Amino acid sequence: MRGTDETSGSLFSYVDLEARIPARHPLRKIRQVVNDALASLDAEFEALYIDFGRPSIAPERLIRASLLQILFSVRSERQLMEQMQYNLLFRWFVGLGIDDQVWVPTVFTKNRDRLLTTEMSRKVMAAILSHREVAPLLSDEHFSVDGTLVKAWASMKSFQPKAEGAPPEEDGPGDPHEHDTPAKDQPAQSEPETEPMPRATHQHRNAEVDFRGEKRSNATHVSTTDPEARLYKKSPGTGATLCFMGHALMENRCGLIVQGDLTQADGHAERRAALDMIHRHSPGSTRRLTLGADKGYDAAGFVADLRKACVTPHVAQKSRYSAIDGRTTRHKGYSQSIKHRKRIEEAFGWAKTVGGAAQTMYRGLERVRSRFILTMAANNLARLPKLLGA
Repeated sequence: MRGTDETSGSLFSYVDLEARIPARHPLRKIRQVVNDALASLDAEFEALYIDFGRPSIAPERLIRASLLQILFSVRSERQLMEQMQYNLLFRWFVGLGIDDQVWVPTVFTKNRDRLLTTEMSRKVMAAILSHREVAPLLSDEHFSVDGTLVKAWASMKSFQPKAEGAPPEEDGPGDPHEHDTPAKDQPAQSEPETEPMPRATHQHRNAEVDFRGEKRSNATHVSTTDPEARLYKKSPGTGATLCFMGHALMENRCGLIVQGDLTQADGHAERRAALDMIHRHSPGSTRRLTLGADKGYDAAGFVADLRKACVTPHVAQKSRYSAIDGRTTRHKGYSQSIKHRKRIEEAFGWAKTVGGAAQTMYRGLERVRSRFILTMAANNLARLPKLLGA
């Protein structure tokens, strides 16, 4: 059943909260943009509700609370609910009055899994970027792309060999085995009076494990904690970890993230995600776009696909066998794109230090992807007060 947003509390309590927030507080501008963005998604929220059942958490409030958790580095949803009991700033941002009851953490988690999907996170990011004050800041021609590793909520001890299929039984399901039927000429063995004490085979959950000399790969092993996580290392000589790979598409004018995605980690995920994001952001574009990227994207197939899509590949050149030639590097815009593309690392740095994306607290590709995209949207919100001069 459709919940209510800011009008559920008494008018006096909400006005009292509004008066307590300083006029030039940066969260005022962020809340104004979020309110306008969520108002444009009201039709989407209306379709999520039915006419019967218990009242659930309004999706507007749930999204605001999730953004608060990212912006203020709250480590868990239980701690978020605890802080919302006494933090008037949090109550004002979410839309709760002073006397309104805070949700139970488990109820908040279940509603978050039901409402905050990948598609909804993308719509929230698009609604923020299409705001009347934010849209003029964006460039519609020059972009940059990059990827980063997001550590999975799984330890290396959970990376176990895949279970092989059990061999088929020769006997039928109701037929006895040969050794179960005693021979006629053999005397039946009497069972011992007392059965031997069974030996404990349960291994301690934090037992010492020595992986030296053991070959492990994604083809033969899988994590029992998060089966969708993959073993991957960032560069030669570094240790491999169970992780996902996050991707972001940034416009080069103000450095705002316009598209986000998260996939399983492998050597080709960055280039595939870059093509998907540029097509999703500018579908069927006939204008000449530019896309800056690092040397990891310098592959002949990726460069050819960009040129077919009317995108100039401003990719950093490898020292050998580069797919970028002089017809691209001779232009002045190439060096400018190479310089501006490094700003995308600022968004990744903010997401990992403030937004909690260094190691995800969720399991499963869909949940981690939804959270990563919402973190990229929160990064844009954190930069808006200075960009808009609030």
